[in-house]
Amino acid sequence: MHNRRRLIATSLSLAVAAAALAGCGSGGGGGGSGSRLDGTSITVGSKDFTENILVGEMYVQALENEGAKVKSQTNLGGTSVARDALISNEIDVYPEYTGTGWTVHLKQEDPSDDPAELFKVTSEMDKKKNNIIWVGQSEFNDTYGFAANGDLAKKEGGFDFDSMAAYLKANPDAKVCMETEFPDRPDGLVLFTKATGYKIPQSQIQILDTGLIYTETSKGKCDFGEVFTTDGRITALNLDLVKDPGAMIIYNLSYTFNDAVYKKHAKVYTELADKIFKGLDEEKMAELNAKVDVEGQSPQQVAQKYLEDIGML
Repeated sequence: MHNRRRLIATSLSLAVAAAALAGCGSGGGGGGSGSRLDGTSITVGSKDFTENILVGEMYVQALENEGAKVKSQTNLGGTSVARDALISNEIDVYPEYTGTGWTVHLKQEDPSDDPAELFKVTSEMDKKKNNIIWVGQSEFNDTYGFAANGDLAKKEGGFDFDSMAAYLKANPDAKVCMETEFPDRPDGLVLFTKATGYKIPQSQIQILDTGLIYTETSKGKCDFGEVFTTDGRITALNLDLVKDPGAMIIYNLSYTFNDAVYKKHAKVYTELADKIFKGLDEEKMAELNAKVDVEGQSPQQVAQKYLEDIGML
């Protein structure tokens, strides 16, 4: 979803750096038990938020386990940084969301609300225009949304988009905390405005880093915060998800490849992606995200345990 999605806490960045220095940044535990990718060198990137780092790291370790020599560039940067790196061949693959591909990269409007159809049209257009191949599709849909402060939600009996808009209109001092790009993204705040008819004024918008949005909304310093619906902090903190009537765009995750790289070992790359995504639904992805953001485990540890649990390591 997105630029989807998000800066991560300083502690996570430190954990990633520490893991890399310790030599486990590219997947300790793979064991190199496979050989289908022996002699293959590949660079795997990701965006700079927990979920994307995790799914990128899963691929790093799965590729290493097949004998590939992997350069890990997970936690590379935001959406534009990762996409530009892929287009310019600085990386060979990174995880991307179908909603972002359609609206941001391909600059299209009115995305399908059917996951399979959105994947089909996005992947076909991106291959034709940019020689980018979309591989695999997650079961989870990690879309943009809003969470209310838990105490406020309890007092008001919970919120959906319409009642959130009504509350903001009736309480001009209320604040909605968002990350920098959300107000201007074609798949961001504009969809809330279209769904409710309420344009949140600048006086009610506060721009924060993603991690702060969760904590400040939990504390009540923000009445509402922009969130991502598979984020583990929603259930771990004092937050209550605002019910979306279907306004926000679908964001299933795929691995996006340079075509020239993908075609060399297409069968293996697809098989690994499909195995990673099978059973990876909203509940499971939120659980994995929480292990990093709430419990403080490293993305490498969480990815390794997940791949072990599903029999890939």
